[in-house]
Amino acid sequence: MTAYRIATHRFGLGPRPGDRPDADPRRWLTEQFARFAPAAPPIAAAPGSTSAAERLAAFYDEQRAIREQYGPRRAAMPVPPPTTPGAAAMPDAAMPADPRQLARRAAGRDARAIYAASVAARTNAALVSDTPFVERLVHFWANHFAVSADKLELVALSGSFEFEAIRPHVLGRFADMLSAVERHPAMLLYLDQAVSVGPASTVGQRVAARGRRKVGLNENLAREILELHTLGVRTGYTQGDVTELARALTGWTVPLARGPGTQGVQGPPGRFVFAPALHEPGARTILGKSYAEAGETQAQAVLADLARHPATARHLATKLARHFAGDTPPPAMIARLEKAYRDSDGDLPSVYRAIVASSEAWVEQPVKFLTPWEWTIAAYRALGVRQVQPGAIVGLLNQLGQPTWKPGQPVGYDDIAASWAGPDAVMRRVEAAERFATRAAGVDARALGSELFPAALSPATTQAIARAESPAQATALLLVAPEMLRR
Repeated sequence: MTAYRIATHRFGLGPRPGDRPDADPRRWLTEQFARFAPAAPPIAAAPGSTSAAERLAAFYDEQRAIREQYGPRRAAMPVPPPTTPGAAAMPDAAMPADPRQLARRAAGRDARAIYAASVAARTNAALVSDTPFVERLVHFWANHFAVSADKLELVALSGSFEFEAIRPHVLGRFADMLSAVERHPAMLLYLDQAVSVGPASTVGQRVAARGRRKVGLNENLAREILELHTLGVRTGYTQGDVTELARALTGWTVPLARGPGTQGVQGPPGRFVFAPALHEPGARTILGKSYAEAGETQAQAVLADLARHPATARHLATKLARHFAGDTPPPAMIARLEKAYRDSDGDLPSVYRAIVASSEAWVEQPVKFLTPWEWTIAAYRALGVRQVQPGAIVGLLNQLGQPTWKPGQPVGYDDIAASWAGPDAVMRRVEAAERFATRAAGVDARALGSELFPAALSPATTQAIARAESPAQATALLLVAPEMLRR
């Protein structure tokens, strides 16, 4: 595997026909930092959180209007009178659809359309990018700070989360990315921070006095900040630290409807707001350090310290080394990345340069099995595809087992071969490769293979392509060859 192949396939997103090797592949990687465009044309054209929030707000406003008209239950809706004198009232099965359900279905269609457009924008940006190393890093961080589009609000907002909280900060300081992530409406809604209420807050006390229902602290976001986003598991924090951080975070929320605020929450729909009426008053002690009562900035101060914590440096260094140097990351490389992080106060380009400078990331043999997302982008780039349609790419990634922004858990998708290299998963790629090859008429797989992987195709792959029964079969074989499945 040549240095150019390693640079394009392991660090980048896969080579493209017509790309020319750089005389210095390492320089080619780091020079991308100056060229990267956070708002690349496909991303700039995609729906943002404001657009998604406006549609969600319209849905919530409609739901509120329906409740005001019909009450909280379907049973309160009027039953249409018989259309024929003497006939029985319309049976329940024939009743008109509940307007609340009709509104939810319409909102679901809107959300899915936004989601599909966002997935296509992400894909198209990756296909045409001349900064594929930085694009790969965007995808890495979006998976590190995972949200999962499993409920209506997240379906609409998951794309904007990556576009607004990750892309603008991928070449900045980790502390700034961390702050943007934790304040984004997608994260606040995904981990239920939007419903967290300080028990001693104005709203908490008012609701408790009424005695009708319970509101209280939600620790989901605080726990994942400590366990997944910064320090990592088993790094010395306690349940008490989780609870204290959850108290500090109270008031960080996002309104979803227009009109008068509820529970002290007022502001533009789908935007971060700090609601003092929800905030748990008082000083907090987290990881042995005291934080004075300071409203919104109390939690912000905690995040800044977590970003500088030695455990955070090691946690992030380990994940980055695993991504670029193998499922069992080399300890020496981890130590170098950790040092680069700490010496630069979390400056991410400094860490990326340490990755590029690490010999462990440039070994000849492949070190990673491509995830379905990585393989899809690599296959499209290999065939010179520059644009995909929203419905097609969503369906393909669902079929391959890695739907975009839907890992189903805050830890994100696995970054090890065991999760992606099973026989059934590989067979799905074979089926997809056959479809790709059928549409890619006129491709000479032997010439393409030599261009994409100069002096790197194994004799077995070369022989299999040569013996193919048709050009399409030869192309499909190239797309699922070991050289295309591993980086």
